[in-house]
Amino acid sequence: MSTGRVRTKKKACSSDQSPDNLPLRSSGRQVKKKAAEAADDDDEASEKKYRKCEKAGCTATCPVCFASAAERCAKNGYTSRWYHLSCGEHFCNECFDHYYRSHKDGYEKYTAWKRIWTSNGKSEPSPKAFMADQQLPYWVQCTKPDCGKWRQLTKEIQLTPQIAKTYRCGMKLNNSTKTEGSDQCSMPEDLRVAEVSDHWWYSMLILPPLLKDSVAAPFLAAYYPDCVGMSPSCTSTNRLPGESNLVKLEHLKSVPNLTVAGMNKYFQPFYQPNECGKALCVRPDVMELDELYEFPEYSRDPTMYLALRNLILALWYTNCKEALTPQKCIHHIIVRGLVRIRCVQEMERILYFMTRKGLINTGILSVSPDQYLLPKEYHNKSVIVVGAGAAGLAAARQLHNFGIKVIVLEAKDRIGGRVWDDKTFKGVTVGRGAQIVNGCVNNPVALMCEQLGIKMHKLGEKCDLIQEGGRITDPTLDKRMDFHFNAILDVVSEWRKDKTQHQDVPLGEKIQEIYKAFIQESGIQFSELEEKVLQFHLSNLEYACGSNLSQVSARSWDHNEFFAQFAGDHTLLTVGYSTVIDKLAEGLDIRLNFPVQSIDYSGEEVQVTTADGTVWTTQKVLATVPLALLQKNAIQFNPPLSEKKIKAINSLGAGVIEKVALQFPYRFWDSKIQGADFFGHVPPNSSQRGLFSVFYDMDSEGKQSILMSVVTGDAVTTIKNLDDKQVLQQCMTVLRELFKEQEVPDPVKFFVTRWSKDPWLQMAYSFVKTGGSGEAYDIIAEDIQGKIFFAGEATNRHFPQTVTGAYLSGVREASKIAAF
Repeated sequence: MSTGRVRTKKKACSSDQSPDNLPLRSSGRQVKKKAAEAADDDDEASEKKYRKCEKAGCTATCPVCFASAAERCAKNGYTSRWYHLSCGEHFCNECFDHYYRSHKDGYEKYTAWKRIWTSNGKSEPSPKAFMADQQLPYWVQCTKPDCGKWRQLTKEIQLTPQIAKTYRCGMKLNNSTKTEGSDQCSMPEDLRVAEVSDHWWYSMLILPPLLKDSVAAPFLAAYYPDCVGMSPSCTSTNRLPGESNLVKLEHLKSVPNLTVAGMNKYFQPFYQPNECGKALCVRPDVMELDELYEFPEYSRDPTMYLALRNLILALWYTNCKEALTPQKCIHHIIVRGLVRIRCVQEMERILYFMTRKGLINTGILSVSPDQYLLPKEYHNKSVIVVGAGAAGLAAARQLHNFGIKVIVLEAKDRIGGRVWDDKTFKGVTVGRGAQIVNGCVNNPVALMCEQLGIKMHKLGEKCDLIQEGGRITDPTLDKRMDFHFNAILDVVSEWRKDKTQHQDVPLGEKIQEIYKAFIQESGIQFSELEEKVLQFHLSNLEYACGSNLSQVSARSWDHNEFFAQFAGDHTLLTVGYSTVIDKLAEGLDIRLNFPVQSIDYSGEEVQVTTADGTVWTTQKVLATVPLALLQKNAIQFNPPLSEKKIKAINSLGAGVIEKVALQFPYRFWDSKIQGADFFGHVPPNSSQRGLFSVFYDMDSEGKQSILMSVVTGDAVTTIKNLDDKQVLQQCMTVLRELFKEQEVPDPVKFFVTRWSKDPWLQMAYSFVKTGGSGEAYDIIAEDIQGKIFFAGEATNRHFPQTVTGAYLSGVREASKIAAF
């Protein structure tokens, strides 16, 4: 507090006057009368000599002016009015006049600040805002481990992250870093500091805190700084030039994303104004529903929460290779006044919430026992994860990093589940399962690649369609049929708007019906080649669904498209997903060859029995087994699963696709494909639809000679009973038809996948069957009694069918388990 000398004419905080100077000869009655009159006069004089804060409920009985700007500053004496910023921070009317009145010395400084604030900000540039933004002293915490006391800096000191990081009690900050004595930490802490933690203190805060030079500033230049918790007076928070209102959509097209220098281009954590539909993106100026649920106290004014959340997200995405801790965030909270103490306290709560939710401190991070990401109250749980695929390992990694005891039981002799890379091909990793990343912006796979230093190969858009006989289809014809195909799907979308699950029909049937109606009504007759190209597009759709279209719901085939999806490049993970999976598994307690037979949750603890008769006891179980195994009751639950959950499980389909990879002695396709990442095969008729419809060049550098193709739809059944050499023969027949003008050599190495025959998988990915709906994904994901949890791609309504979806479902369940 300021301790300026009180003028003799202004008696501070006291109205007691002694009656010792009363005349001795007065009678007792006169003495009492005159004493009473004197007391009344003193009350009136006290009102003139001292004034309390006018803010109702303010606890400051003797306000002190922090500004000391005016020559006649009231200090801790009389002023005609106290201006309240917080219960511990006031400024006097004299200092108000010093800046606000045009004839006073401080007016020019106030108006210069006001111009900057008005050009950048949205809130009123009031004198109170000026005082909070420019005049309040900074507070900083001693970094000495056994101290931690908060100290008020002198008015001229500008707080920086470096000072916050290194400050010790008594440190001189003007010209030297020497301390004024070894016992400075023994000095008592200002009494106002203890009050800041109380709820009432925050409710009495007049202005929300606006951070200075926030790390989030480069991300949010298109917003009013004060709408996202930043001060409009800082150069780092200057808005985009020429933008007086919300950024125009046209401008966003030219500058779609604002990132800091050197940061991964796929990291776009914040929506820009007028932008939408981007997965795992947040509005920097609005609290999400789960945030409001967790922090209801910010529902009326979310500024402090937004300021800290945006700062935390920006810090995470500028360095995702290390765990983000409260200590690393504190130094970047630069705001004047006692509210900085409150911000530091709240930041810790918000950081733990964001960590638990998997918004930060996720991916392949590995932490030691003395660095667990959540406080000790979260550690008293034990969890068994069933399945070591992407979902199980994601959950186990998160739980382990939280400090929770976790064991993973895997039926197979390897980890990864439907991620399985073949590294026996010379110079190239070929995924027997997943290998493509669909949409990289904010995709956690892109995050993990950044953490590992892995580069992903962006897939080009060029995909020539080659007919049997070797001719490349005219791109104009291809585009025309692509347009007609999408128009048919648009009609399906219109048809389903008022349809219930009971009115559902197979997607293949509905497409055929719309196609025939179009032919009849338009009079257009497609050529034989156009019909074949249409079959190619249908095979592509069957690849996306993982099934023949006769099994897929016309009403809900693309149910997840109603949610924001991952934007940006589609990439080939050339090193294979196993690189990520292996890193996720590192240091975890994983038991291979332990198929789980039953899960009994009838008692207080859960008992898990494996095939060898071992009974494992735990508090919670996370089941991440494939949908196909749930449908076949591979695991017995006691009590049995509810009818609702069983119905949901059976309303989804266990889709199957198979892959073929071939290594050749040389790249015979180069001259025809001309550097494209893939090419299409136009099927000669509908019965061969889905039989090697697309071929991928697996070496982006063009050094190795490896092609991979997929088998989808009815073609999966066609090859099911063929041996690998027979499948190879069919594939080579197709390739030799597509490159008929030249000699196609025999492959030197190949593989054919058999996902449908794998006893512990039996599928590729899920789809919604006719009569089902996307709600089934949510129902399967519902926990049972806070004991049994479910994860996997078939529990992720937003991102099914992908490694990303499986991974995120594991992160989601780890969050739920930690919260229980």
